[in-house]
Amino acid sequence: MNECPLNQSSPNSGLAAAPTLDSRALNRALLARQMLLRREPMTAFEAIERLCGLQAQAPMAPYYALWSRLERFEPAELEGLLLGREAVRMALMRATLHLVSARDALALRPLLQPVQDRGLAGNFGKRLAGADADAIAALGREWTAERPQSFAELGARLAERWPGSDPEALAAAVRARVPLVQTPPRGLWGRSGQALHAPLETWTGLPQETGCTDEALVVRYLSAFGPASVKDMQVWSGLTKLQDAVRRLGPRLVRFRSEHGTELYDLPEAPRPDAHIPCPPRFLGEFDQMLLAYADRSRILREPHKQRVFTANGLVRPVFLLDGFVAGKWEIRQRRGDALLLVEPFAPLSADDREALGEEGARLLAFAAQGCNHDIQFAESVED
Repeated sequence: MNECPLNQSSPNSGLAAAPTLDSRALNRALLARQMLLRREPMTAFEAIERLCGLQAQAPMAPYYALWSRLERFEPAELEGLLLGREAVRMALMRATLHLVSARDALALRPLLQPVQDRGLAGNFGKRLAGADADAIAALGREWTAERPQSFAELGARLAERWPGSDPEALAAAVRARVPLVQTPPRGLWGRSGQALHAPLETWTGLPQETGCTDEALVVRYLSAFGPASVKDMQVWSGLTKLQDAVRRLGPRLVRFRSEHGTELYDLPEAPRPDAHIPCPPRFLGEFDQMLLAYADRSRILREPHKQRVFTANGLVRPVFLLDGFVAGKWEIRQRRGDALLLVEPFAPLSADDREALGEEGARLLAFAAQGCNHDIQFAESVED
């Protein structure tokens, strides 16, 4: 296996000029890379790797992410990847749950260890009461390798060995120090299950990688989310000091500026389509990665709408796009064989937009609520 299964860009020396890209130009570049200008004819596995993983805090979120991006996607395809251990759900970027290929997990997890360490020190360090985190992690690895366990069970067992420490903090120490995956049936379509955890290398049967480099991670991020600033890269990954990686990449990157003067970096041959190319309406699931990939979200989400998408308790609502930008929220309510798609726009809809959303919404219901009677309802908009 190579250093890291990341796409590498070709050398390019055109760094002198820095053209300005406005929010529409950045929007279209993002949508092209996220496969939202048109659905792509690729497999779920290929899409997961191209996008450098999918947010997975909500177990069903990756299914909606793939449905919105691929020409033909059925839940069974992703279920097969999870059951076949070719894809896994685990804490990676920002120490949040992501769905990634097994080989990406093995390569990315060591690089992101500082993110895990920082979270452990900040949230749980004092509650460990001075216990040896390495010893805790070693025992936790042994136990979860024997059989997948929940954090509640793991913490309770560890508290018998370290009675002066908080059980939740003890389980968090294992999570931070041991690469753990959430095992099925958690994450399977339409099914629920307790979150049980097993070591990545045990679950996949593959040896842990030494990790990819900061430079490879920057290239991978830009391929899926560029052009972007160093701060954007750091917000997405949870890592710090990525300016050094950008500097080492040097002429392999091209520079732009945002309309606010922020320096942006990109891969020379990455798609940057015309800012006015049409974009069809798209329904995105909870925690869609595009909403969590930037310090400056103005290329996809206008500031007045942020509080209606991001909740006080850390949830990210399912949203829909019109002309490439977040224009409202949606939810599906199911009861006794009926499925209602409730569409809540943030501003009044034109007749054309309403019709287009209805057509895309019907496709969403056909995907998400098979065997039900379908209906779509538009709520009254409440402008900010």
